Amino acid sequence: MTESTKTVSEPPASASALRPGVRRRELWAWAMYDFANSGYTTVVLTTVFNSYFISVVAQGRSWGTLALTAALSVSYLLVMFTMPSLGAYADAQGKKRQVLFLSTLGCVAATALLALIGPGAVLLGLVVLAVSNYCYCVGESIIAAFLPEIAKPGALGRVSGWGWGFGYFGGMLALGLSLYLVTTLAAEGYDAPQYVAVVMLFTAALFALSALPSFLFLNERSPPNRRPRVAPLKQLKRAWRETSECFPDFRLLLICGAFYQAGIAVVVTLAAVYANQAMGFTMAKTMLLVFVVNIAAAAGALSFGYFQDRAGHKQALALTLMGWILMVLVAYAAVSEWIFWLAAALAGLCMGTSQSAGRAMVGALAPQGRLAEFYSLWTFAIQLAAVVGPFTYGLVTWVTDGNHRQALLVTGLFFVVGLVVLQRLDFARGIKVRDTYSVSGHDNSLNEE
Repeated sequence: MTESTKTVSEPPASASALRPGVRRRELWAWAMYDFANSGYTTVVLTTVFNSYFISVVAQGRSWGTLALTAALSVSYLLVMFTMPSLGAYADAQGKKRQVLFLSTLGCVAATALLALIGPGAVLLGLVVLAVSNYCYCVGESIIAAFLPEIAKPGALGRVSGWGWGFGYFGGMLALGLSLYLVTTLAAEGYDAPQYVAVVMLFTAALFALSALPSFLFLNERSPPNRRPRVAPLKQLKRAWRETSECFPDFRLLLICGAFYQAGIAVVVTLAAVYANQAMGFTMAKTMLLVFVVNIAAAAGALSFGYFQDRAGHKQALALTLMGWILMVLVAYAAVSEWIFWLAAALAGLCMGTSQSAGRAMVGALAPQGRLAEFYSLWTFAIQLAAVVGPFTYGLVTWVTDGNHRQALLVTGLFFVVGLVVLQRLDFARGIKVRDTYSVSGHDNSLNEE
């Protein structure tokens, strides 16, 4: 992949970052999907529904957190075992847009169904939540595969940061309007099942509306590679063996990501639970806390991408992992509220930088023509992390009789291990392997026995 000079039709601000033929409208359409799905993660997974499920649906039972994390873990396991095959199919048939549309439709519909979940409807709530999260994860993986088609190799960090930063503004919009709905309806005498139902319907509608530009203006540039389709488990086995034999540094990135994303998954999924259980925050104050986290994350993602392109992907990711370790220590030691707010702001900065950095690194190491497949492997690592991280947190709280501080400290170990694995990754070697990769040659050498 070579970089080209800017075209006359492109505005100066984007000409140095976008590939030839990519217009700013298409960049905006791609970023709008981050804007759209961030409302789902912020409102459903991080703030409103998870707290509502534990306190109202599960009626405050001690197993509530474990049940919630177990349901999400099941959905992540399903993503792990099906996404490599879906990604390979999207590359083989040139149908990334089709897979993206179907996954979006599924997430929007399931989010709307969460409005029906009332007190005691534990099993139904867990099933619908798992379906919505599965569809969200598929869409998140596929939209990321468009990044190397849009950005030049030397601009992957900043373009990824633009998408993540724009996405956090979408999360803040959804959260801000949800906070308004919660406070207004609660003041008028509505109880939690009623105002949470309104918030779920609103979140679904905002997701659907905001995702429309992605389907109207985003082009699919990679031609179909026509690789033969295989069964999901067979595809997963073949892909894992191929990363070991042909892409060792990409495999190290997958292992590193599996560890540090486990810690991030805890923060995304259980920040509201921790604020409520360990710090005594009300739902309104928790929503305000997450709003602050999103502001910090947007600032981190938008600014850090430029640093990443200049300093290098590996160095940038190492810096943000050290920031995560510091955040865990500050939050663990927080006994007063202002220290916890400081930890939350630091978590936001690290969240925006580390998620954007990881997506850009995958784009830098993934071979052309197999973008969806390689991003699906990254999704596999992220979903493995999403299983291990929150489930470990829930298990520790159960074993320690609700000690959320101890569970957070254990979470910090994921970032430490991720940082250690990252030091073994040779980024220059990974780029060389990517540039010399031959699809037909590797296909012939890796035929299944």
